[in-house]
Amino acid sequence: MESETTRQQKVARQIQKDLAEIIRGRGMAAYDGALLTVSGVKITPDLALAKVYVSIFPSAKAQGVMQQLSEENSRLRGELGRRVSKQLRIVPELVFYLDDSLDYVEHIDELLKK
Repeated sequence: MESETTRQQKVARQIQKDLAEIIRGRGMAAYDGALLTVSGVKITPDLALAKVYVSIFPSAKAQGVMQQLSEENSRLRGELGRRVSKQLRIVPELVFYLDDSLDYVEHIDELLKK
């Protein structure tokens, strides 16, 4: 697997920062009281596709929030486009993935307590 270029890393960081601000601006109420964190972004070499990893707390609401994110995808992309229009010619397609590493940590924690 090829490593990411510096440009990919910079664009991914910018998208992560901007999406986090957009989502935070909507507030927890917009996502059924769930806390949403954009935990990472990976971008393809042609900068056309961004894989956005989000962690959701509590994890019980994850499925509903993921559904909502996919329904709001074009609106989020549009808002992102307004923010990055100066830096990027094309706004990448967004694909949301659930980052369940927090669940994993919680699970390990539970196992260690036994």
